[in-house]
Amino acid sequence: MEVRLLKINESLFTGEAKSVVAPGITGELQILAGHEPLVTVLKTGVVTIMDTEEKSHTFDIEHGYLEVTPEQVTIML
Repeated sequence: MEVRLLKINESLFTGEAKSVVAPGITGELQILAGHEPLVTVLKTGVVTIMDTEEKSHTFDIEHGYLEVTPEQVTIML
């Protein structure tokens, strides 16, 4: 699945990934390929993206929004 982690005027991560773990407002979320569509608010914590080569990318966040569609995951900070 394609993952985009975006900040105003900046792209922190764009690429194919196996999973995304994010701090949802009601608890930790793990998004895998084929996940149901979803839009949620994110709270302070860590976003972890596991790319297709098994490399982990971690980002400390204060807040944001996460959108899941059948083709991609977009996180706006």
